[in-house]
Amino acid sequence: MALSPLLHPVAFDDLPGWRSDKMSSAFDAFRRSAAHTRTKPYRTGSLGIGADGFEPAFEAALTVSSAGDAAARDFFETWFSPFRIQPDDRERGFVTGFYEPEADASPVRTARYRFPILSRPPDLVDIDDGNRPAGLDRYLAFGRVKHGELVEYFDRSAIEQGALADLGLEIAWLEDPVDVFFIHVQGAARLRMPQGLRRITYAAKSGQRFTGPGHVLAAMGEIPREQVTMQSIRAWLRAHPGRVDEILWQNRSFIFFRDAPVEDAALGPVAAAKVPLTPRRSMAVDRLLHTFGTPFFVHAPDLAAFGGAPFAQLMIAQDTGSAIVGAARGDLFAGSGDAAGEIAGVVKHDADFFALVPRRAPGDRS
Repeated sequence: MALSPLLHPVAFDDLPGWRSDKMSSAFDAFRRSAAHTRTKPYRTGSLGIGADGFEPAFEAALTVSSAGDAAARDFFETWFSPFRIQPDDRERGFVTGFYEPEADASPVRTARYRFPILSRPPDLVDIDDGNRPAGLDRYLAFGRVKHGELVEYFDRSAIEQGALADLGLEIAWLEDPVDVFFIHVQGAARLRMPQGLRRITYAAKSGQRFTGPGHVLAAMGEIPREQVTMQSIRAWLRAHPGRVDEILWQNRSFIFFRDAPVEDAALGPVAAAKVPLTPRRSMAVDRLLHTFGTPFFVHAPDLAAFGGAPFAQLMIAQDTGSAIVGAARGDLFAGSGDAAGEIAGVVKHDADFFALVPRRAPGDRS
């Protein structure tokens, strides 16, 4: 497969901040993807960065347990060539942030803990081109059987009003429905249970398109669009408790979860690329366009939330999300807990994206 015309070759010295990035943790993240592909290779995205082209670099990464910053930079310069990504719909790319929330939770419903996290229901059916009925929205990847035919699954409003009650799907119960919603948005969480920390991650979804509450509130004139952040959305919902359902139910998509133990508590949850996310080094990308495991150098000159502007870091594509659409679109994993949430919630910045494309041989400049 040929590379997309959206990819333009450049030199490493053309990447702003490349020489100053301390990228040993990016190498560690890349190595985790390399280890995973020993059992199951990644799929090639439609921009043409072939999954099989990573094999030599993956093999080389697995020969060392870790690398210092200088060795990591040498590794990526040896095995990859940088390409600037030209967005197809705007002048520059765009980054947001995500994190792994933490919340107090109960294993049973109580007067205080009334809002459930649900596991995948048994009647949820995966839909693909092989079983999709004629006329069913092609976006829908999940559904249910009704009168012998596949139909759209229950949406958020129906589920939260009891469509799946009494099925025993509750993993845990939370105090605040807004916390539940943002766990859905992030796709993972650490739950502080009486018996200890429990980690959950995405298992499936009802299938409808994602509609962000920030978009809804901005369209209603409740929050100026340029002031929409996770923090401003939470503040508005806290100030209008009687309108929480009105706003959140406009996002029809509902997320189901499963337990997700991770041996290293310093790492994030196991995400779509089937490896634990590395704080400040893992990035969610458009899975249809990109290949998991691809290193991206991201330069966002106005982004200071990660420790001072400009943001200029090597990130590894290890997750995806329904709101992450486009060739130069990324969601930066900030880590776990409230401090990471404060960082992730304010990231909405223009950025330049450079994909590192595997070379045919070490040091090959073609």
